[in-house]
Amino acid sequence: MFSVGVRRGVTPLARSMATHARVSTILEKKPEDVVITFAKRTPLGRAKKGQLKDFPADELMRALIAATLDKTKLDPAKIDDICVGTCHPPSPAYISRAAALAAGVPASVPVSTVNRLCGSGLQAIRAIATAVESRQMTLGMAIGVESMSQNPRPTPEIVDAVDANPQAHDCVQPMGWTSEMVAQVYNISRAKQDEYAFISHSRAEKATASGIFSEEIAPIEIRGTVISTDDTVRMGTTAEGLAKLKPSFPNWGESSTTAGNASGLGDGAALCIMTTRANAEKEGLEILGKYVTSSFVGVEPRYMGIAPVVAIPQVLAQAGLSKEDVDVFEINEAFASQFAYCVEQLDVPIAKINPNGGSIALTHPLGMTGARQVVTGLAELRRRGGAILCTSMCIGSGMGGAGIFVNELR
Repeated sequence: MFSVGVRRGVTPLARSMATHARVSTILEKKPEDVVITFAKRTPLGRAKKGQLKDFPADELMRALIAATLDKTKLDPAKIDDICVGTCHPPSPAYISRAAALAAGVPASVPVSTVNRLCGSGLQAIRAIATAVESRQMTLGMAIGVESMSQNPRPTPEIVDAVDANPQAHDCVQPMGWTSEMVAQVYNISRAKQDEYAFISHSRAEKATASGIFSEEIAPIEIRGTVISTDDTVRMGTTAEGLAKLKPSFPNWGESSTTAGNASGLGDGAALCIMTTRANAEKEGLEILGKYVTSSFVGVEPRYMGIAPVVAIPQVLAQAGLSKEDVDVFEINEAFASQFAYCVEQLDVPIAKINPNGGSIALTHPLGMTGARQVVTGLAELRRRGGAILCTSMCIGSGMGGAGIFVNELR
């Protein structure tokens, strides 16, 4: 559990006034604010089996950037920089630059790439936001992308002298192993993991059936085919079916992680256009949201999945908020073991967390997720009329990230 920063003896009226003051400060609109004027994602595809399995990361990026330029009518020459978060494609800077050029971005616009594993999409957003905030540029594009079909996770290699350090050894172990370590050390039972997994599956099924995700998806055209819906949600998933699944990692820990209570491997991309409020108003760009702050933390690599428990309090403190001030949380579901632990330690109502399901149901294209959570969270805030979004994820090797965003279409 973490403190919400309210002292004992404070009256309900004083507490209410303090909360109002905190939130009012965050919601205040200033010309120099870093705002989001466009936030969309591609449909998701199931790795190796789904609709995007034959399309490399550069093709996904090209399609999403082209769809963005067509939808927004933005003059691409006005983009000052593009930052792409991705994990495993070879030569990522080359393919990202090539994808932007092929999508119609002029050669005058530079491109960079960042890799913070599962936090890469958020890292790209932070890079663009920081550059805009510091007036090094005016308008930028942040992208998160991964093709786990074309570029599955390689086995990290470290030399013996590095591997001799226990923490260094743990930080390159398979993610499934870390899931089992969390389940074993923090007593997260298989039944509890399946319970949280069923929440994710059932919420995503309901959202898919009702067409909710269409609000955040930009249909993309690839090789003459238009793709507009996810193919990753397993409709008809039941609690009984989840309970029957065999362990995915029978040689580790409690062997409680299964294909049904862990995030799926997936393909996809997400994108945010960011600028100052003053420039957005000058250019007549719709303002969807505001970037407030973000934070990255480190934890013991062996228990990588618990990182949101550290990252979320830190980012809330940076923003001057309490957890009660947040309307929607998007916390990545890498594994139900770590997700269950985080939800219960943070003591946040599950109704506020991943209301349309998370990566257990939707899949987790590593570089995409940090950007997708912002796209998904802002869309949900618009539906609810809510104001504040907190995103968070655990990150391979023993790290975590979190971000605070504001919905401006209330």
